Amino acid sequence: MVPTREQSRPEETRGPGADRAGLGPNGVAGGSPGSVQSVDRAVSVLEILARLGEAGVTEIAGDLGVHKSTASRLLGVLENRGLVTQSHDRGKYRLGAGVLRLAGAAAVRLDISQEGVPVCRELADELCETVNLAVLDDDAAVNIMQARGTAAVTAQNWLGRRTPLHATANGKVLLAHLPPTLRDGLLARPLQRFTEHTVTGAAALRGELETVVERGYACTLEELELGLSAVAAPVRSHEGRVVAAISVSGPVYRLTPQRLPALGERAAAAAADLSRRMGYGF
Repeated sequence: MVPTREQSRPEETRGPGADRAGLGPNGVAGGSPGSVQSVDRAVSVLEILARLGEAGVTEIAGDLGVHKSTASRLLGVLENRGLVTQSHDRGKYRLGAGVLRLAGAAAVRLDISQEGVPVCRELADELCETVNLAVLDDDAAVNIMQARGTAAVTAQNWLGRRTPLHATANGKVLLAHLPPTLRDGLLARPLQRFTEHTVTGAAALRGELETVVERGYACTLEELELGLSAVAAPVRSHEGRVVAAISVSGPVYRLTPQRLPALGERAAAAAADLSRRMGYGF
């Protein structure tokens, strides 16, 4: 088959999709080879700026081996996402605050995962139950570390799982400490019912979240799964922001309603220990 004129055009003269250097309307790559190439080039731009400190469009295009218009479109997408910024007096680009935001989020997760290991293991050994460390992932809590006590040898593996904020102890801790606008936005969505005990009313959940903040820990009784109970407490970064939650979970016949307050206090003490390891309070 003889290629049509549209198929044989170079990247610089493609249709509207090329205006964002092969990226979709939100700057997200599609599945075509051109999109993958554009992502690769965008990452290369960030690496160039990390190496040089700052550079102009011509310099970046030369380093990439592409036309200036392609480099300009790549920079435009990255600038829209805050990953690069332009010095208008000199016309050169440098890395933007968005890179620091991404790097900071990654660093927090890595630090918590490392520092959380001894804390979670000690708590699991002491209580003989499953201990999880979770962080916020958009509209869910994701478990990034798990330790199992001797009584939890058959417990479900929660590592890497995304769990709903409104139906888990870890999730309620993270939800309770979100900025009000973000929290209200999440509570405005329909809340899924997992069991007959799941709290799905926004007003009732708001009241419960206030209690979580006041007493320093959250509790759930069979809200995500029948027969499962949990408590959780907040972990703070060096700047005092809640960045994770430590939970203790187990069967309701062991984690009874009467026992939950004492477990909550113990989870709060472990969370405070991890917070100190993260630099909070110094």
